[in-house]
Amino acid sequence: MSDLIDDPDSGENAPEFSISDLSSAIKRMIEGEFSHVRVRGEVGRVSRPRSGHIYLDLKDDRAVLAGIIWKGVSTRLAVQPEEGMEVVATGRLTTFPGQSRYQIVIEDIKPAGVGALMAMLEKRKAALSAEGLFAPERKQPIPYLPDVIGVITSPSGAVIRDILHRLRDRFPRKVLIWPVAVQGEKCAPEVARAIAGFNAFTPGGALPRPDLLIVARGGGSIEDLWGFNEEAVVRAAAASDIPLISAVGHETDTTLIDFASDKRAPTPTAAAELAVPVRLELMAWLDGQEARLTHALTSGITTRGQRLRDLTRALP
Repeated sequence: MSDLIDDPDSGENAPEFSISDLSSAIKRMIEGEFSHVRVRGEVGRVSRPRSGHIYLDLKDDRAVLAGIIWKGVSTRLAVQPEEGMEVVATGRLTTFPGQSRYQIVIEDIKPAGVGALMAMLEKRKAALSAEGLFAPERKQPIPYLPDVIGVITSPSGAVIRDILHRLRDRFPRKVLIWPVAVQGEKCAPEVARAIAGFNAFTPGGALPRPDLLIVARGGGSIEDLWGFNEEAVVRAAAASDIPLISAVGHETDTTLIDFASDKRAPTPTAAAELAVPVRLELMAWLDGQEARLTHALTSGITTRGQRLRDLTRALP
């Protein structure tokens, strides 16, 4: 054949592939055998270009697997992947013959159990706390009797009904509702936009600027409440010029917005109770103060009158 390539040995019948043929055969084999796989690993590098796709690495102590999450899938994820998170990814393997590479196209990715979520939560909490976002000196006092209350929650369901009912019972106030998703991939961006949106209202404008904000949702699992742990929500709450009460979940539930808010309420109903006093109790207190004032004035006039009479009798 040539001086550089030895002639095949006599009787050798090994097939001869072109590079393209071999790469195509490998592609068919890999994509056929691994058309649906679940893999567990740690998220390494994460890249989020403007296209909306997510590029990441999944790794363990001996290997690295490149992965991609298409934009349509990434927007549906309840929890976005972050570097260092232990996850279970479901998808299919695909190859790039032109580069001798393979990757997993991820169709679903979830934290590998509650422990992985909690570890990531503590890491995020520590980072945000180090920035001072949870510092007590940042907290604003809750107004005693706000004229307008802005409520950020789902427009349907028991939470908004409970808040409105409790406010009506205690001390009716003007209420503005900013509807948001309280679960899933839309939750965090919508809640963050709502907080910033209320703060952007112009005092004395067509829509009155709230004197107090309540961010609320009912109870749920850590995955259900995860939107309120997202950094965007925490930063929006910390940056709010309007005092903010967080009321996410039940009494035993704690999310990161609770640390950034000016006051945490154990339940949405309790948030309404923190927002306004009881009108009847306030009226009773005012009546009591009026009675005390009347008594003090009457007593003062009587005492001074008696003293005047005593002084008059002492005159020659």
